[in-house]
Amino acid sequence: MSVLPCQGCKGLCCGPVAITETELKKIRKKVKSMPRKLRNELEQQTRYFGTCIFYDMEKDRCGIYSARPEVCQKFGYHKELVCFKNPGLAVDGQPIEHRTIGILSVDYTWNDFK
Repeated sequence: MSVLPCQGCKGLCCGPVAITETELKKIRKKVKSMPRKLRNELEQQTRYFGTCIFYDMEKDRCGIYSARPEVCQKFGYHKELVCFKNPGLAVDGQPIEHRTIGILSVDYTWNDFK
């Protein structure tokens, strides 16, 4: 599988991020295990409107990569989630079954992970 050309995107494709109950629990566990300094640095960053609260603008990558939601894992590789820089990577056409409970940055903010 090819890698997405994400360098320099600054999280513009990272939002809105819909999550499920299971993903919320996984993210909470990940955030709780983060070193306090890293968590504070990530929380204090200014992001583009709508960009996921866990996108690390300074490092240009996901701040919770190992716990990222399924929609993030499929982005760029699924026909419904095409990357504008390399649309040819989107070959998966299987229906996405996603019972969401909310959206990161809208329904869930840093206050929900304290």
